[in-house]
Amino acid sequence: MEQKNTITTNINVLGGKPVIKETRVPVTLVIDELAGGLTFEELMREYELTREQINAALRYAAAALQEDIVFVA
Repeated sequence: MEQKNTITTNINVLGGKPVIKETRVPVTLVIDELAGGLTFEELMREYELTREQINAALRYAAAALQEDIVFVA
């Protein structure tokens, strides 16, 4: 999948959180900003991302939620 080439983790970058490759933009920031109402265009402009990078972050988050993890409130 594309996100494997676009999303990366490295213990030396943001403590190993998944980030967009060759940036310090974490996947969680992309999701938070979109959920907060930022448009793709605003996100692209503010963080110098491409539409493909944003989509890869969304696919990565969706795949992570497919895992058999149960969150207890």
